Amino acid sequence: MTDVTLMPGRRRWPWAAGLVLAVMVGTLRYGNDLAIALEDDLPSTSHGTPAAGSLENGKRLPARGANFRAYSDLGALLGRNAVHHAVRDTLLDAYDEMRRAWPDTVFVYGEAGWPSGGDFAPHRTHQNGLAVDFFVPVLDRQQRSRRLPTHAFNRYGYDVEFGADGEWHGYHIDFPAMAAHLRALSDAAARHGLRIERVIFDGTLQPQLFDADGDGLEALMAFSTRRTHTRHDEHYHVVFAQR
Repeated sequence: MTDVTLMPGRRRWPWAAGLVLAVMVGTLRYGNDLAIALEDDLPSTSHGTPAAGSLENGKRLPARGANFRAYSDLGALLGRNAVHHAVRDTLLDAYDEMRRAWPDTVFVYGEAGWPSGGDFAPHRTHQNGLAVDFFVPVLDRQQRSRRLPTHAFNRYGYDVEFGADGEWHGYHIDFPAMAAHLRALSDAAARHGLRIERVIFDGTLQPQLFDADGDGLEALMAFSTRRTHTRHDEHYHVVFAQR
């Protein structure tokens, strides 16, 4: 009798565990989408600077699109992908332009900020919704566009270290695609009342970026030449400013 009464309970455990797992996976995959759906339509307001500021009515970026992905579904779920509404619109317009002009290229964006801005550890900036990290587009050994691997074991991409030749473990930075993306961001920013104030990207890799562009990218936007506490070789940090 004891065995008979315990068996139904035992059979329910796999179903309960499966249900919990399904809920967890669904939340991770669609939680950011739900949070976006619940956002209000109020415009965003940035206060202060990226290094000392805050943000009202910040808007989350979609975790994925036709040609882009967030660096982490968990990061997006937690709200570490929030920006000023004009920055969101700029990014999505630029990705749409890249989809038309570079249909085979895929992109990964990195961290942005909290919906309310403020301190954003471990970053020293990203506080007022006007700064976004973009991971470099990469090609594999067969010259196919791939998403740079970003996961917990490489600190979601931030521990990737490219050599001076732009190579890392069989991946090569796609400098022409990166230059085109920056130009698309600049064009889209102008349509949404913004401009690119500064781009932070590793100084040893900047010449390859400028050579790949060939149209004076460095004259279109300011590239930082100061040494930073991290190399910024695996990502380019873009700071927007309102016109």
